[in-house]
Amino acid sequence: MVLDPVLLIYGSSGFTGRLMVEEALALGLPCVLAGRSRDKLAALADRTGVPFRVASLDDRSAVAALLADVAVVLNAAGPFHQTALPLARACIEHGVHYLDIMGEYGVVDALAALDGEARQRDVMLLPGAGFDVVPSDCLAALVSRRLPAATRLSIALRGLNAISRGSAESVFSQSADRVMVRRQGQLVGITPGELIRRFDFGAGPTETTAVSWADVSSAYYSTRIPEITVYYEATPLVRLGLGLNRYASWLQRTPAWSWWQGVGVGLLPDGPSRAERARGSADVVARVEDAEGRCVEARLHTPEVYSFTASTSVALADRVLSGQYKAGFQTPAMAFGGEYVLTLPGVSYVEVPTNAGGVG
Repeated sequence: MVLDPVLLIYGSSGFTGRLMVEEALALGLPCVLAGRSRDKLAALADRTGVPFRVASLDDRSAVAALLADVAVVLNAAGPFHQTALPLARACIEHGVHYLDIMGEYGVVDALAALDGEARQRDVMLLPGAGFDVVPSDCLAALVSRRLPAATRLSIALRGLNAISRGSAESVFSQSADRVMVRRQGQLVGITPGELIRRFDFGAGPTETTAVSWADVSSAYYSTRIPEITVYYEATPLVRLGLGLNRYASWLQRTPAWSWWQGVGVGLLPDGPSRAERARGSADVVARVEDAEGRCVEARLHTPEVYSFTASTSVALADRVLSGQYKAGFQTPAMAFGGEYVLTLPGVSYVEVPTNAGGVG
């Protein structure tokens, strides 16, 4: 492994990347800015005094130079199904630990397939180091430990009330006409809007709908529960997206849709303001059930999604920089335990009495 404990933040000129840089500087971590846009990186370097490196991930020599004298890479550049695999492979080759903040189930499985190679090089691969998927993954691990015979896991989330351009691009890029769930250990596509369920986030039952989320893969590796469904609060925007997938998926494959998608993303704000992030919060519920009808449920309340992602991902990178890591593919709960989320600022945990149900 390299000796210098330097953190490289790839995608550092994006909205979440800039928040990560602020966190790293606040912790006094030696870091390097990185990404694909020289102009944006140079402007950020001027403001922060942090050095930068430019590399396209399809340029092997440029990526090799990018990783020189680096101990840990934190990838904030989506869409992650385009950036995670080439960057993770390069990290394995050069003996550098890899973390990212993805929310894509396919990325989890792709990195899990590199487990053997990463172990041979004593490299950790940790996707999902932000709101996707630290709170949900750790909570799933906590409730599954209380019911070891669980065969079904349901996760429900709410709180993504403002979205950055980068997040919107990632969401649009993976839109499809099926929602992915896990059944008998395998990923299966279901019709959008097919599964509706009510969960109590702390203020009474709230309607949610099944969505494609990284936990259908990450929570499977963490718990080995064979049936997993992830739900999100059924906001008007979520309903619109699922309706388009269900009834007009053909439209999303046309050039006109791609054009409108680009226009729509461009009209979004860069991300939620500091005041919006300070006011915001998020909630996660995890419920496990076994074949005998027993169930365990708990919920987390967390800071706003983007603030949580920036602070938590950098805190995890700091741990790895100090030598706290497990080689190979890891989820947050596999690497640091389900209790890790309970140590984070602004996080509260509630065990829900099983007779309260949480399900409508």
